[in-house]
Amino acid sequence: MSEILRCENLTKRFGQTIALDGLSLLVGSGKIIGLLGPNGAGKTTLIKIACGLLTPTSGNVYIEGEKPGVRSKSIVSYLPDVEHLYHWMTVEQIVLMFRDFYEDFRPDLAYEMLARLGIDRKARLKTLSKGNKEKMSLILVMSRNAKLYVLDEPIAGVDPATRDYIISTILNNYNPDSSVLISTHLISDIETVLDEVIFIKDGRTVLHGSVDWIRQQYGKSVDELFREVFAW
Repeated sequence: MSEILRCENLTKRFGQTIALDGLSLLVGSGKIIGLLGPNGAGKTTLIKIACGLLTPTSGNVYIEGEKPGVRSKSIVSYLPDVEHLYHWMTVEQIVLMFRDFYEDFRPDLAYEMLARLGIDRKARLKTLSKGNKEKMSLILVMSRNAKLYVLDEPIAGVDPATRDYIISTILNNYNPDSSVLISTHLISDIETVLDEVIFIKDGRTVLHGSVDWIRQQYGKSVDELFREVFAW
């Protein structure tokens, strides 16, 4: 197992607020990892630092041994937790934009998945339903041949059928030598696909282990343990 993501004593402050507080973790390749924690735990801050969108106040983060920069952005495929595509563009224009931005983007794969959903490549994004917008965003991310896929709340606010589609798309389209880091608090919906989980609370790592180890060590599902660890 090779190393894809390493964080060392990572701290991020926003004024008086400490979003990350000396967080350290190591993520290897070939894994689907759940990044789990309550709202305000620091999940999105960690993700944005790993993707090079924020700089830490102190500490270091490495993607395949290098600090975030031009190369890391070429091997990390990121799905943010907010809508980020231009509503006035057509589906085809967005696919072509991704093709031009990312050398590892596979437009044929994107078009194949869009066609299976019956999404017209000539349709403007603003005409799609919320569920199809969510699916399209994920299709674009998963159509890259990346080393690390980072998905921030990919199943939040969508119906169960859309959740099932999103989960199956993740499973069937990521490079098996790569890793997928999924931030969510809908744990029961994705627990069956996870290899490892990372619990973070108040900007710190409180648990990191395989799903099998957690079940053996605690005699509980990840969802049950999460509810216990983060009980108010």
